[in-house]
This record gives sequence, structure tokens and C-alpha cells, in this order.
Amino acid sequence: MSEQHITITLPDQSKREYPKGTTGYQIAESISSGLARAALSITVNGDIIDLDHVINEDATIAINTWDTEDGKYTFWHSSAHILAEAIQELYPEAKFGIGPPIESGFYYDIDFGDKSITQDDLAQIEKKFIELARNKNTFDRREITQQEALEFYKDKGNEYKVDLIEGLEDGSITFYTQGSFTDLCRGPHIPNTGIVKAIKLTSLAGAYWRGDNNSKQLTRIYGISFPKQKMLEEHLAMVEEAKKRDHRKLGKELGIYMIDKMIGSGLPVWLPKGTRLRRTLEQFLRDEQFERGYQEVITPHIGSLELYKTSGHYPYYKDSQYDPIEVDDEEYMLKPMNCPHHHRIYSNEMRSYRDLPLRLAEFGTVYRYEQSGELSGLSRVRGFTQDDAHIYCTHDQLKQEIKHTIDLTNYVFDTFGMPVDIRLSFRDENDEKYGGEMEYWERAQSEIQEVADEMGLDYTIAPGEASFYGPKIDFIIRDAIGRKWQLGTVQVDYVMPERFDLTYVGSDNDKHRPVIIHRAPFGSMERFTSILIEHFAGNFPLWLSPEQIRVLPISDDQNEYAQKCVEAFKEKGVRITLDDRSEQIGGKIRDAETDKVPYMLIVGAKEQEAGTVSVRRHRKGDIGTFTFSDFLSDTLKEIEQKRLPED
Repeated sequence: MSEQHITITLPDQSKREYPKGTTGYQIAESISSGLARAALSITVNGDIIDLDHVINEDATIAINTWDTEDGKYTFWHSSAHILAEAIQELYPEAKFGIGPPIESGFYYDIDFGDKSITQDDLAQIEKKFIELARNKNTFDRREITQQEALEFYKDKGNEYKVDLIEGLEDGSITFYTQGSFTDLCRGPHIPNTGIVKAIKLTSLAGAYWRGDNNSKQLTRIYGISFPKQKMLEEHLAMVEEAKKRDHRKLGKELGIYMIDKMIGSGLPVWLPKGTRLRRTLEQFLRDEQFERGYQEVITPHIGSLELYKTSGHYPYYKDSQYDPIEVDDEEYMLKPMNCPHHHRIYSNEMRSYRDLPLRLAEFGTVYRYEQSGELSGLSRVRGFTQDDAHIYCTHDQLKQEIKHTIDLTNYVFDTFGMPVDIRLSFRDENDEKYGGEMEYWERAQSEIQEVADEMGLDYTIAPGEASFYGPKIDFIIRDAIGRKWQLGTVQVDYVMPERFDLTYVGSDNDKHRPVIIHRAPFGSMERFTSILIEHFAGNFPLWLSPEQIRVLPISDDQNEYAQKCVEAFKEKGVRITLDDRSEQIGGKIRDAETDKVPYMLIVGAKEQEAGTVSVRRHRKGDIGTFTFSDFLSDTLKEIEQKRLPED
């Protein structure tokens, strides 16, 4: 290759040569004119940069469009700048703090001085935003010295930007300007403002500067934007549907869980119905794991501090862990991870290649510190249970074991009707942040991709997203209203076998290092349950529902027959209850519908005499009269097959 050319590796691992100084836009255009029109930014060796930024060295790149995470990041970052420009036009005295993109949209922290901004003002700001966006102004980047940057913001009287600049190194500072607005920013940005076609400012909040309660409280304006108005309309409809499905609301109404201040913030308590739901989930996975050769273990809720120092979790993740506990001159920690305990189980005896693969599984509860403002129902908690498993295998077994974990994870999400997007998270060019030998990395990444190809998986490759100890496969599921959640992960680990000095005796009678696969399809039982509640809107499939059937006698005269029905189902392990209250049947049906019970069996004098049941299906109404034995048989089959609810 000429010294005047560079090699560019694309997401599909294909390679192309370009002249030095080629821009991201030129690479996109060389692939297709459609891609060039859709391109928003480019990711180079894990860093997102502007499309017009030149590339002078060999690199791994991805062209970012709206359909990619990095593309949305760029789009919403630019939208935050347009918002600030609109604020500057409408409120010239406003001073700006920070305005980052977030998971779904963006925000900007602003000091409005004596002016008080309310929800009613947001419509006017949105109007000005769209007016400015239509100017199609480019985002012009320029490097600036620290002194010049300080003088710029001191002249404006903006102490917030001055505070930020004083913490930056000279020579690393850049400004971006679009239209009449200039901001301290490292980028990247979309080609021009006209790409943003729709905006919704969603809420206002107070935010202390740098999170310091002693500093001034700024006004935080949240927003979300789209390249098409129709996308915004669809998003707003999804938001309304999501409110109806909110697991915090449904979790309370359905008696799934509670949070009690006396017990502690972020420490959920599973109520009887929630416990039945969770145990059903656990048994589902436990049965699958048993069939697939896993062995279940149980480890303590605390561990010696030395254990986590060896693993590297302490002190590197100290901010998310609870302080050590002193006991008899020793220090212990609330367990932040299950894996170090499993590694010690592996070390408990000498292992032979004949013992491998060894698959250890645990529903293990861990504890991590979350700030109180980040806690949210079951989705963000301080104590949660992971469906952890660690597979210890030889290098020769790695590929087959990866296949097994992918197959299990896909089976789990298929059972719940959740489509899966797969991302292969590989290392980038930064050698310093990764552990283990490079030859093992290259082999693992190659084998992961070979497995994905052999299984016919539709996947993307994300350079720079690997764990520090190895590449991984991320499973991103889509729920019933189209939201994406990253849940299952399969991680290949070469670092922990070294840290814990794990070995096995090979067929050559020498000691070798095993490879470890970390996997957890559910991830956290708490978070997965919160997603399930919202995915099904509380209308769980029969096999999963905490209460599967409710028997409703029309009068007290049918209570004895109703009880016999209940007992027959209970003998088969069905979760069934009897509503023998002296209430009108209409009221009993309404209550069962409110409780989202899948089946209601109405029994009156006619049913009692004929040995039948009149059946109502939740959300569908009356579905007919069945002989008791036929309905029992059909119900057991539906549970066994884990059928999903029909819309």
C-alpha cells in the first residue's frame, strides 16, 4: 500500500483503500449516494466525529445514520445547540451551562436570571427552534486557545462556561458555531440544521450546576427531535402508550412489588403475586439450564474485600459499591458481582480437560449503589438478582459454547415474543484499556463472528464496545411498542483466569488456562420483570400470570361445585382462585378483568348440572361453554406450550 493511502475497515470487516485526508462524507459517498445523503457523522476507532473531519491513518469506521445509536447521538447533540440558539434569540440574557444528548433526546441547563420559564413557554421556544433549523446553517468547528475561550465567555458574563474551560487543557478546546450561536463543544454535529424537521420540548426540571446543592439551580429543558414530523407523532403516541404500561403504576395495581422507605430506597419487596411471577421466570430458566448441562450454585451476599481486589472490581468500581464492612479485623463487602465467587468455586478442586465445559449458574443477589435520583421502580434499584452463569471451557470448546449461549438467549426472548437485535462488541485500536493477550482477542472475535455467520444471525459490529477482559455479544430486545432494551450479554473473558490463576490439566498432562464465558439472558430479575410488565401491559401469558384462573360462582349454591373445579386445577399445579363473595356476577367479572386474570370460569346452576364451565377470556369476553375435562386439558396444553396472548 502507498504511503499516501490508508486502509479503512468497515462494520462488516471488509477493507477499502482511500487517499490520506479522505473525509467521512467522501467514504460514505464512495459506498452509495443514498448513504451519503443519510449520513450524520462517522465513528472512527470508537470516537464519533464530524463527517467533514479528515482521516489520515488506518482506521475502523462506521457511517452513522439516524438508524444507528451514534447517529441519534449526533442528531440530538446538534438539536441541543439549536435549542440554545432559540433560547438566545428569545432570552438574550440567558447563560448556558451544558447541553448533552441523552438516551432519548437531549437537554440544556440554562440560567435565565430573574426570568421564570414555565411549561407554557415551551411552545414558543419550539416554534423558534424550527424557524432556525430551516435556515440549514452548518455547524462550523474551530480550534481555540484556552485564553481566547476564557475571554469569549468572560465578555458574556457566563461563569458556567468559564468554569468548564478552566478545567480543560490548552490545545484541546473547540468551538462550534451555527447561525448566530457559538458554543464550547468538542462535537460532533450533523452537516446542517435543516436535517432536524421536528421538535418536542418534553419537560422542565431544576438542576444544580455540577450537581452541587450549594451552587445555583439552573433550569433544565428536556427535548427530543426527529428528521421527520411523522416520527415525532409516532414517538408521542408511543409515549402515551408507555404511560399506560408504566411498571411502577401496574406493579402497584397488580400487587407485584412494593418499595418501602423503612426498608430502604431502591430495595424492592416482592409481594405474593410478584413472587409467583418471579419464581415462574426462575423455574423456566432453571429447567432450560438443567437440560443444557448447567449446575446451579448458591453464594453468599457478602464477600471478603480481598476477593474483589483480586477480581479488579475494587477499587475500580468503588463509586458504585457500598463501603467495606469491618468484621473481626477483616473487611467484607456487599456482593457487587457473582463472578468472583464462581471463580473460587472453580478453584475448589483440580480440574481436568474432561471436566470442561463446566457451566455454573446462580440466581445471585448483588448490591450496587445508585444515587437516589436515579432510582426507578424495579428498573433502577440498589439490590437485584442476576441470572448469572459462568462457563469454563477450553479454547477448542469456545465456539460451540458461544453457540449454546446464543441459542439459549434467543430461545428465552422468543418465548416472550421479543424480537432481538444482535451487536458484536469488539475492541478498537486502543490497546491500553484491554487486558489479555492480543492473539486470544483476535481468535475470540473471529470465532464470535464465525458463530454469528454460521447461525445466520443478523448483527452489527461495534468497535470499542468490548469489555476490558474480552469481546462480547449484546442482545437488544424490542418490546411490544417498539422500545429497545439491552438485556442479555455473552462475554468472553481472558482476564479473570489470569487474575484468579485458573487452570485445568490438559490431555498433555500440562496446566492450561480455561476461557470464561459470562452470560445472563434476563440480566437482572428486577429490570427484566419491569420490562415484561410493560411489554405485556400487565396482560401476562397464561403460563406466566401470577393468577391464571379465577372461578366465579353465580350464587352461593354453586360454591361447592366451584371448589371442586379449583381443587382439580390445583392438583395439576395451576394457579387458580375462587371468588365466593356474595356479590353480583357482573362485579366479580369486573374485578377479575381489573386484576388481568387470563381466564374466568363462570359456574351457575346450568354448568353445575351439566359438569361444564362458561369461560371468559381477559380482554376478549365470553369464549363459550366447555366440558370441565376439555377445558382442563386445553389449559394445561396452553401452559405447557407457553403460548403468547392473542391480540
